[in-house]
Amino acid sequence: MMGFDSVIKGGKVVTPDGVQQVDVGIKGETIAAIGAGLETSGAKVIDAAGHFVLPGVLDVHVHLALPFCGTTSSDDYYTGTRAGARGGVTTLIDFAIPYAGDSLNDAADNWHRKAEGKALIDYTFHICITRWDEHKDQIEGMVERGFSTFKEFMIYESEGWQSDDRALFGTLEKMKKLGTMLLVHAESSRVLDELIARHHTPELMAKYGAQLHAMSRPNFIEAEAIQRAAKWSEVTGGNLYIVHMSTAEGADIVREAQSRGVPIIAETCAQYLVLDDSLFAGPDGHLYACCPQIKKPRDIERLWEGMITGEVSVVSTDTCTFTREQKAMWEGDFTKIPMGMPGLETLLPVVYTTGVRAGRITIEQMCEKLSTNPARIMGLAPRKGAIQVGADADFAIIHPTHEIVVDHTTMETNADWSPYTGMSLAGFSRTTISRGDVIVDDYKVVGKAGRGQWLPRKTAGLTESEREAL
Repeated sequence: MMGFDSVIKGGKVVTPDGVQQVDVGIKGETIAAIGAGLETSGAKVIDAAGHFVLPGVLDVHVHLALPFCGTTSSDDYYTGTRAGARGGVTTLIDFAIPYAGDSLNDAADNWHRKAEGKALIDYTFHICITRWDEHKDQIEGMVERGFSTFKEFMIYESEGWQSDDRALFGTLEKMKKLGTMLLVHAESSRVLDELIARHHTPELMAKYGAQLHAMSRPNFIEAEAIQRAAKWSEVTGGNLYIVHMSTAEGADIVREAQSRGVPIIAETCAQYLVLDDSLFAGPDGHLYACCPQIKKPRDIERLWEGMITGEVSVVSTDTCTFTREQKAMWEGDFTKIPMGMPGLETLLPVVYTTGVRAGRITIEQMCEKLSTNPARIMGLAPRKGAIQVGADADFAIIHPTHEIVVDHTTMETNADWSPYTGMSLAGFSRTTISRGDVIVDDYKVVGKAGRGQWLPRKTAGLTESEREAL
């Protein structure tokens, strides 16, 4: 008889084989057994009766303590990981962006220092390539160090982050060689810059305010860039991952490319499944500025469709938190809004409430998009992403109907607002378990800062058969 340290009893467990009424036995940091009537002698019993037991969520797109838009995002590894834990997130992936003159190693070291002693949950980093000629020969060394995902931006020339087609093409060649994956922020920079300049007049800013953020970013700005990146993926064979896809046109392009066997995968974010650009017309419209921006209702519906048909493989948040004071830096100029929103704490509740409870997706499909697929795609499976023997004991235990009204004053984030304020959401984690430790109990964070571990990886992306299975 195997003795367990903890046993989760009485819950509906979402496993790779579907929802099962079984117990889960935990030994040390891992799942030791799954089955009915597990022995509990000497074990801590975690009562999950009347609840779903989900695999811990992976938010694979966050920015914590990021210098950006003339300020620094206000959630760091202390508040950000506490917020994530309360929302059932047990693993996150941030972006290590080189500061001016930095090597890729320098960038990784900088982000390790941000997390050290603060992270409550497990984490790793995507390594951003911002100066191709300097960084291209450093990529293989970063893989040896334990990083398998890289990112390039098709915009942000003023920040010193932009990569051109030559860099995208060359990086994808290296991804093919190394078995790793390139993440791309896909927006068409030159046309975007032109449209911003055309709208950046005192008369238009006085008339339209924050609405100009959307007016200067029509859907073709994203669609053209996705199409171009997909072509470089096709001709090089390098694994490509489109971050924060927000448009119907983008989803159509990804679907068509996948049908031809292009190794392309796309994520969307919770905000693009719920919010639309009518919010920019309100008195607090500038708060909702993110990049790319929230779009139209028809885009929302197309992205939900993509969750079913496969072109949307992952849902993340692109968390980049700015307070009201920071957002007020715009002073009526839409080009100066710090772009980003809080989201770690509400990822699971938003997708569960507007997806599962609304009948758009099943709870199994939700767990694929929030846990299983992110882990497989980012090179963290089988350790993360699924409730199976041998995996890390990471769980989010949620009540199927218990709702909490979103109110920033009761949340862990440093933000003094939320894009979902006033929404009544089910799916907040009653109990979050990370590697066997209860870090959220009765909806309150109880885990200690600094217990989160860095997760080394060697590969990323999916095999051809895995892509077909999505």
